[in-house]
Amino acid sequence: MDISVTYGDEEVAAAAEPALRKLVGDGVPQALAAGDPSLWGPEAKEEAKIRLGWLKLPAASRELLPEITALAERVRAAGLDHVVLAGMGGSSLASEVICATFDVPLTVLDTTDPGQLRRALADRLERTVVVVSSKSGTTIETDAHLRIYEQAFRDAGIDPAGRVVVVTDPGSPLEQVAAEAGYPVVRADPHVGGRYSALSAFGLVPSALAGADVARLLGQAEEARALLGSGSAQDDPGLALGAAIGAAALAGRDKLLLDDSLSPINGLPDWAEQLIAESTGKQGRGVLPVAGIDPTGAPDELVVGIDTDGDVEVRGPLGAQFLIWEYATAVAGRLLGVNPFDQPNVTESKENTARILAAAGAGPLPAGAPALVDGPVEVYGELPGNATDLPGVLTALLSDIPSRGYLAVLAYLDRDAAFDVPVPEDASFEEITDIWAAHDPASLQGLLSIRTDRPVTFGWGPRFLHSTGQYHKGGPQNGVFLQITGAVGDDVEVPGRPYTLGRLQLAQALGDRDALHQRGRPVVRLHLTDREAGVRHLLTAAREV
Repeated sequence: MDISVTYGDEEVAAAAEPALRKLVGDGVPQALAAGDPSLWGPEAKEEAKIRLGWLKLPAASRELLPEITALAERVRAAGLDHVVLAGMGGSSLASEVICATFDVPLTVLDTTDPGQLRRALADRLERTVVVVSSKSGTTIETDAHLRIYEQAFRDAGIDPAGRVVVVTDPGSPLEQVAAEAGYPVVRADPHVGGRYSALSAFGLVPSALAGADVARLLGQAEEARALLGSGSAQDDPGLALGAAIGAAALAGRDKLLLDDSLSPINGLPDWAEQLIAESTGKQGRGVLPVAGIDPTGAPDELVVGIDTDGDVEVRGPLGAQFLIWEYATAVAGRLLGVNPFDQPNVTESKENTARILAAAGAGPLPAGAPALVDGPVEVYGELPGNATDLPGVLTALLSDIPSRGYLAVLAYLDRDAAFDVPVPEDASFEEITDIWAAHDPASLQGLLSIRTDRPVTFGWGPRFLHSTGQYHKGGPQNGVFLQITGAVGDDVEVPGRPYTLGRLQLAQALGDRDALHQRGRPVVRLHLTDREAGVRHLLTAAREV
C-alpha cells in the first residue's frame, strides 16, 4: 500500500525544511502521536485533553464492528435498502466520501431545503432507514429531519422505532430521545471532535448500513497510523503534509487548492475543507481550502494533489488519507499558533438564527427590501460599484475582492434540483452533463473563477455553516460573500416546532449575514423569486461578466 507525501515544488520544500527541523527538535511528532495536549499552548490544553481520541480510532473503532455489523444485518434482513443520513458537518461529510468511494448508495440530508427533503421522503419510504447523527444531540437541522421522518413514517403506518438509528455522544439529549422512542443507539467517542470523527461511529455506522467495507477502511488507517510519530518527514506522511501546509501559509501561501482529479477517492476535498477551515480559521489567521477550481498561479496558492501531482502530493487509500489529513491539520495548527480543536465563531450564526426566529414570531422575517431587481433575481445589501443590473453586481463583487482575498458563494438552495431537469432520451452523457450544469447553482463557481485570479469557493447552506463558516468569521479579514436564497413554493412543516423548513432556511441565511456584517465582512444576497428561472438568469449574467 503506497502511503506517502512528497514535495513537488522547491519553494514548498525550502519553506518546510526549517519547520520540520523545529517540529522534530521540539519532539512534536512523538508527543502528538502519544496524544500530548500541551502542544498548542496553555490556552488550548484543556480543549485538547478531550479532543485527541481520533489518534486511537483506527484500532479503537474495531470494537464497534460487531455492533455495527449486527445492525447492518438487521437492516438488510428487514428489506431496508434506502439509507438516509441526517447529519451536518462532521456527522455527514466523511460518510458521503466513504460511500462515494466504495460506490454504495447513501442519501445525505445536510440541508434545510424543503425541496431536497421532499425528494428524499418520496424515495422508497417503505424501504428507508434513517441514521440520525449528531455529536451534541442538539443540532437544529438534524432535529428537524428526525421530526419530519417520524411523522412521515407514522402517516404511512410504519413504526419509527424500526426505521431510525441514532449516532451520538453518550449522555446527549438525542440519546435520551432515542431511549424514550426505542431507537437503537451507537455511542461515539466523546473525546473526538466532529471534524476529526471520520473513523468513529459517525463515519462508520451510516457507511456500513449503506454497504461500505468499513473494516477495510480501518485497516487502511491502521497502516497509516504506524507511520505517524516517527519524527522523519520521509517516513511520516502526516508530519510532512502538516509542515508543508503550515510553513507555506506562514510564507503567504495560505490558499490551499485541493486537486483530486486523478484520484480513485471520490469527494475527499469536501471533507478536508471542513477539517482545515474550521481547525485553522481563527484569530484572524488560517488556511483557506478551495475545492473545485483550477490553479491560477497566484502567489498565495498551494496546490495539494490527492493521488495527483501538485506542489505537495498525498498518496494513499481513503482510510489512510483521513488520518494523515487529521494529523497534518493538528501539526499545521501548532505552526500557525492556533488551537485546531475549537470553533469559537461557529455559534454566532446559530444564535443569530434563533434570535431572528424568536423576534419574528409568526410574522415575516427581517429580509429587508431589495436594492435592485433583475428579472427573477432580487438583490439585497449595499450594491457594490453602483451596479444597475446583475452582471454589474457580479463584476463589482469580483473587483472588490482584496489582493489576497477570496469570494465565497453561499447557496441556500436544493443541491440536487438540477438533476430533476428533463433530458432528451437520445442525449449523450456530455449533453446530459451540460444540461445539468446549465441548471446547477454550483456552476457559478467555475464561471466566476475564470474571471478572476482570486479563489472562488462554493458552499451549500446551511451545510457550510458547520464547515467553512468558522473561517469566514474567524479567519483573515479578506473575504467577499455572495449569498443565494430562493422562494419556497411547497414548504415542509417541522412537527412540534414553530417554523417550517423554508422559514428556518431563510433565517439561517439572514443569521449568517448578520454574523458577517458584525465582523465587517461585505455581503450581498441574491434572492431567486423563481428558483429554476433564477438560476438560469444568474448563470447567464455570470457569462456576461
